Amino acid sequence: MSQDAPEHNIKRKRKKRDEITQPATVKKSKKQTECFIDTKVEEKPEASPPKKKRRRKISAVLANSAPKPAVPADLQNMIIQHFKNERSVIELEELKLPDSCFLQSNDLTHTLSSYLKQVCPKWVKLCKNHTEKKSVLMLIICSSALRALEMIRLLTAFKGKDCKTFKLFAKHIKVEEQIKWLTKGVIHLGVGTPGRIRNLIEQDGLSLQSLKYVILDWNWHDQKLRRLMDIPEVKQETLKLLETSIVPICKSGSVKLGLF
Repeated sequence: MSQDAPEHNIKRKRKKRDEITQPATVKKSKKQTECFIDTKVEEKPEASPPKKKRRRKISAVLANSAPKPAVPADLQNMIIQHFKNERSVIELEELKLPDSCFLQSNDLTHTLSSYLKQVCPKWVKLCKNHTEKKSVLMLIICSSALRALEMIRLLTAFKGKDCKTFKLFAKHIKVEEQIKWLTKGVIHLGVGTPGRIRNLIEQDGLSLQSLKYVILDWNWHDQKLRRLMDIPEVKQETLKLLETSIVPICKSGSVKLGLF
């Protein structure tokens, strides 16, 4: 009996030791989990990137602005602003047109035919006397081929029976074909885009010798509410055409410029 008692006491001590050590391990795990949770709570949310400011489109700006009829000063200022970094002061002076070069501008109350009747009252007589090939009496400059076709339809009340109209744009028509047609017969009125008109002049397919009037389709807006000079590529071509061909003959006094 005396030998078993110490062994029994040793077992009881081991059990007590195990009971004491087990809760300590549980507490440690709790503390670790609590620490782990605390670190997550302390994490700050990532800052969202700054919102970009939306730029207003040209069409939205134009839609909210009241239409204003063009005046000669609008064209003059645009020519100077476009060429001021590329031309000398003397060259810029040469691009300025006196007021006598301009026809009365459209005040937005006219149709195309009524406007042309007002600014070209002797049109019928000019058509009868015009016999030169490759040259036209009037050029109407538009922003696109579709607009040019619409303008040709609007000319019916103005042009008369003896007036022959010619399409001067690139859509489905080659330059070579247009040059052949211009050399075959007498054309009184040409309607087209500035790029193709300039191309024909440079290739000697279109002569400006008989030219009397140049009309810019300035005030009309397309589906995106852009005018002739609001479309970058059309503006570029129009200003090149004015600089190289139209401005010099206007300053000579033989051609008048109108803003429709």
